[in-house]
Amino acid sequence: MDFLEFFKQYWPMLALVLWFGYKWWNSKRIVAMLPELRQAGASFVDVRSAGEFAHGNAPGTINIPLQELGSRLGEIPKSAPVVLCCASGTRSGIAKLLLKKNGYPTVHNIGTWSKLLA
Repeated sequence: MDFLEFFKQYWPMLALVLWFGYKWWNSKRIVAMLPELRQAGASFVDVRSAGEFAHGNAPGTINIPLQELGSRLGEIPKSAPVVLCCASGTRSGIAKLLLKKNGYPTVHNIGTWSKLLA
């Protein structure tokens, strides 16, 4: 089996591996940036539901559930970096797109909220 044939047959799996690899790498990069982000006065926003947030959260995070985010943008300053988290990184990824669309210049998706405990 040559490379082209292999690629044609397994491209979905390769794409999935690359996607998860990127999510892992990006999350590690943001965890390493946490001291710098805290010093810059970053806002830490957890976009999980209120119930999920009540069961466990990282100190210093504010809870704005994803479905409420559009109507509560005024609670997040645009002048400082924003770090988003949720249970897996999916909702915080959607929230990042929403914030970027609304003019927030520096937005990071750390993925799962427990990484803020580092």
